[in-house]
Amino acid sequence: MDYSQFSAMIPELIILGIFILVFLFDTFGGESARKADGVLTTVLFGLGTVGIFFTGCMPQECFGGMYVNNHVAFALKCILNLGVFIVLIQSLKWTESEDMSVRRGEFYELLLATLFGMYLMISARHFLLFVIGLETASLPLAAMIAFNKKQYESSEAAAKYIMTAVFSSAVLMMGLSFVYGLSGGSLYYNDVAAAVASSNMSGMLIVALAFVLAGIGFKLSLVPFHLWTADVYQGAPTSVTSYLSVISKGSAAFAFFIIFVQAFGAAYPEAWEWMLYAIIIVTITVGNLFAMRQKNMKRFMAFSSVSQAGYIMLGVIAANAIGMTSMMFYILVYIFSNLCAFGVIQAIENQTGKLSMNDYNGLHKSNPWLSFAMTLAMFSLAGIPPFAGFFSKFLIFTSVTASNSMALYMLVLIALINTIISLYYYLLVVKAMWISPEEPVVGNFRSALSERVGMWICVAGIVLIGLVSPIYGLLSEASQLDATQLFAWLG
Repeated sequence: MDYSQFSAMIPELIILGIFILVFLFDTFGGESARKADGVLTTVLFGLGTVGIFFTGCMPQECFGGMYVNNHVAFALKCILNLGVFIVLIQSLKWTESEDMSVRRGEFYELLLATLFGMYLMISARHFLLFVIGLETASLPLAAMIAFNKKQYESSEAAAKYIMTAVFSSAVLMMGLSFVYGLSGGSLYYNDVAAAVASSNMSGMLIVALAFVLAGIGFKLSLVPFHLWTADVYQGAPTSVTSYLSVISKGSAAFAFFIIFVQAFGAAYPEAWEWMLYAIIIVTITVGNLFAMRQKNMKRFMAFSSVSQAGYIMLGVIAANAIGMTSMMFYILVYIFSNLCAFGVIQAIENQTGKLSMNDYNGLHKSNPWLSFAMTLAMFSLAGIPPFAGFFSKFLIFTSVTASNSMALYMLVLIALINTIISLYYYLLVVKAMWISPEEPVVGNFRSALSERVGMWICVAGIVLIGLVSPIYGLLSEASQLDATQLFAWLG
């Protein structure tokens, strides 16, 4: 075996190195030393992210083509690292509590393990490596969801998540068994693509596509595979919920794009195009309708994330380089917007334990900064200009309409109508904070420095990306690529 191939896995090796350092520090450090677990992990991860970014990317295939390192995968890993860094900063206050004193290091170790698995999913070009990455990312999340073990809701959420994860993995593996037979005994994406292109549209292929779509749809909370989302988001610790809502979703969406475009691209017009049409429409609509009914802020954000998953999938339905670029930009904006909202939710929960939307009535009178940050987050998630969320939606709609298909125009029209609907429930939060005549339920308090820093970063991202978007040059470059060049670009 040529061990020099590991040099292409610099992001994975850095994350693995941080994991080992945190594990050793937590295991052999004294009681007083373990109090610094959070700060140590955050600093190491920040340095590691800077190191990954400045090391750059040398496109390379490793391990017989199972693992691919290219500029697109590298860019997404940097985007996810930015989101994880914000989550780590925002979680410092929670991990410093007495209840977390014994389990503080375990939280960071599990988080790093899931991120390592997501990296493998992103760079996988073989279904075996993809499944290894998927399970590495999924199983530790169940332990993270159950971290508040003294709370019934947390244990219930973990049980629901692990049962759903096991069932979705079984469905995915069943689909991959059909893929294995269809491709003549290979699980390489390129071999599957060649087999699909050379064969007629068979019942086995349609069943395989449906099973793979269902298996990954569970991870993305696509309707009708979303039923676990609200209960898990509500029961999990807020830091875990924020991580689950953006980092896990972003990596799964990119892996979804790679699999369906690169492995099953030849079957796009005959099979999975119409599957995705239906799923995207239902996902956005159901997410919006159920979000309107929620009063618990974490359940509210859960159905918001279901709806946002439908918008992210519009980049997949475009099946072109502009769609992929727009999807990555959408994930970047979604990280800032969603983590900003969760930062406010977590700050209020840590101080008061309140999670109801009614508790936000009159919040601007007692906590104007938190109200301002939450307002920007809601405006960005709703797609109100000139904030970043408007441009992310605009670009992803543009990528879908680039093919001049009447069906895609109708899909975008339905998505636009749903965007108008989403304005209603996002503005419910704004109304409660700024317009409600009631006296503040949450008294004035000063949030922790770490929480304020996390929110500052998110607010800066929402505003700056909205005002000065560097993505247009990349989109211009991507728009010049045809399908063959796109596959080469993806590796």
